[in-house]
Amino acid sequence: MKELIRRKQVTINGKTALSADLKINEFQDEILCQGVRLTYRPYVYYMMNKPGGVVCATTDAREQTVLDLLKPVLPLSEQKRTISPAGRLDKDTEGLLLLTDNGELVHALLSPKKHVDKTYLVKIAHRLSPGDIEKLEQGIDISASAPVSEKEPQRNRLTLPATVAVRDDTTILLTIHEGRFHQVKRMLQAVDNEVVALKRIAFGPLKLDPSLSTGACRELTREEIQQLTCASADIHKM
Repeated sequence: MKELIRRKQVTINGKTALSADLKINEFQDEILCQGVRLTYRPYVYYMMNKPGGVVCATTDAREQTVLDLLKPVLPLSEQKRTISPAGRLDKDTEGLLLLTDNGELVHALLSPKKHVDKTYLVKIAHRLSPGDIEKLEQGIDISASAPVSEKEPQRNRLTLPATVAVRDDTTILLTIHEGRFHQVKRMLQAVDNEVVALKRIAFGPLKLDPSLSTGACRELTREEIQQLTCASADIHKM
């Protein structure tokens, strides 16, 4: 930048910048470099329609990651940002994934004490009985299928009450308020059923864009960012 300023290729509010030490307001001042307007964004937010077979990690020596899918979409100026997925979806799970470098927001949305809604489109092996639905909606013991290294304490054996909306005999919408290990799969297993396919369609106030093809990403709209910010503020008040 010092070299560009020395060459008088930078302007601030229409005036040629003469010193790299000049203080600016990154939100109000208009800065042009070689005629191109520069903008400052403290954080970036992307929505991905995650495909199956891709892991929710920033790096992996053997598997393709969600960051590998995101990088081709990122402008060159954002390639060095520390972007990560907000939470994890299983490798075989598809659907809505938020990727951002706003760590404070991610922490608020993922805190186990906050109970942010997560809605999944679930293909199941066979129809749920009214009794099965009642168990899922009241809270069900999934401790029997907990991995040895992640056995829940006695007080956490029951899931929080969920919401079940039946689409057809083998398709439901399941809304949960936690993020426990393989939770949806374990909940269905606890009522002697099985998840055949799983797709997240909502995370807090964020809804999966139906026009976003599998594996595709797009930036969040200003309205979506505002919804997440408001949700985060409400969470902090809880």
